[in-house]
Amino acid sequence: MNPQPQPVLVARTPTAPARAWIVLTVLATAQFLVVLTTSIVNVALPDIGRGLELSSIGLSWVVNGYVLAFGALLLLSGRLGDVFGRRRVFLTGAAIFAAGSIAAGLAPTAAVLLVARVGQGAGAALLAPAALALVLTVFPAGAGRARAIGVWGAVSGIGGVAGVLAGGLLTGVFGWRAVFFIGAPVAVAVLAATMALVPADLPAGGRIDLWGAVTVTGGLAALTYALSVGGQYGWTAPRVIAPLIAAVILLLLFAGSQRRLSQPLVAPAVLRIGGVLGANIVMTLLGAVWLGLFFFLPLYQQKVLGYTPIRAGLTQLPLAIMITAASTITPKLSRHLDTRALLAAALALLAAGLARLARTPVDGRFLTDIAAPSLLVGAGQGVAFVLLTARATTGVPAEHTGLAGGLINTTRQIGGALGLAGLLALTTAGGDAGNRSTPSHLAHTYGTAFAATAALAASAALLTVILRDRPAAPSNDQRAEPVQPPAS
Repeated sequence: MNPQPQPVLVARTPTAPARAWIVLTVLATAQFLVVLTTSIVNVALPDIGRGLELSSIGLSWVVNGYVLAFGALLLLSGRLGDVFGRRRVFLTGAAIFAAGSIAAGLAPTAAVLLVARVGQGAGAALLAPAALALVLTVFPAGAGRARAIGVWGAVSGIGGVAGVLAGGLLTGVFGWRAVFFIGAPVAVAVLAATMALVPADLPAGGRIDLWGAVTVTGGLAALTYALSVGGQYGWTAPRVIAPLIAAVILLLLFAGSQRRLSQPLVAPAVLRIGGVLGANIVMTLLGAVWLGLFFFLPLYQQKVLGYTPIRAGLTQLPLAIMITAASTITPKLSRHLDTRALLAAALALLAAGLARLARTPVDGRFLTDIAAPSLLVGAGQGVAFVLLTARATTGVPAEHTGLAGGLINTTRQIGGALGLAGLLALTTAGGDAGNRSTPSHLAHTYGTAFAATAALAASAALLTVILRDRPAAPSNDQRAEPVQPPAS
């Protein structure tokens, strides 16, 4: 067995509060950008489909190409940050993301667009875990970190809504290509600000589990593909069965390898810390709810209610406002209330709002059928994202913060990719193809999707009550933290 690299001790130097919050602003902007990029295309999907002649399955891969590359590479990216330095990996991700955004905006064909979206997802995967790990380094455990995590959760929740809003405005005014171009200047600005303001960290060294990275990425990609085309080709078709079998084999190989390696991609010990495992399980379901909502809601508004892209985007404002308000007050609520009960209540509220959206009347009205349920959804999402992010990182030693950041982002993104694929399989199965484009049929289809997301949110609430945290691991010395590769 190879000897473990010796920890690199990084002495804590006092960080001025103002400087710490400036660093948080830069890193949170990056997180906002990668979340926004998931949903900013949703309002533009009808225009993209017409412009590049894409089917509904093809359009789903405009979303899933980004989400799957993002989610499948997050674990590897978190490990890369621990080994080579989080700031260095963050800067690399920002550059790749900017290049992918420009390529997507210029894409002349559907194939080029899908490849560019994968590139965006790869850049986002390098950004996200490194950014969260840097935040946890800048803010030691305590009230300051709690507020920082509250901001992080708020940004994660608001980003999805802001994407729909910005997507509607950009598509309506400049056309669908603008929703991709907008990411490039923001990514470049984040890159420049990071180089100027975010202090460098010392890389710990170590090895990269390439076998684990290949097997988990391939397994998740095969599983998502099979789910996305199962409803179209039938679940017994060879083109569906083959990737399902491949996914099972690859994911079993990945799980087995993590127990044997001295420096695995996912250190099993981290999953035994506090509420890390439970938070990631629940975040998987919440990711499916989140992506499903922002995929189907703009379609319902435009294809059934006849909204323009601009109007569809502007009607997301109640949801955005509620997510912001709920995320802002969550740290204060968590100091006075039991966080498990608060999280379960938030998820139940989310389920109630989605169940109300599932009515999807053909003659739906904004106030009663969009705004009212959006307020419930926003309150539930805002609280849940903050609490789950906190639970997934609480008690994690400094040497594992990159992995913890990668895990919680992975479960959210992979949950979203698998959830969207499953929802599409559910909504495209059966029915008379000749009647699928009528408003009444589309309303029923989108209602089915919202009902399924409501069931997922209710299941997440139930799991929150059932799953119990493990005893918290002892915290490290606050004055010097060992930084080393995750070890089993």
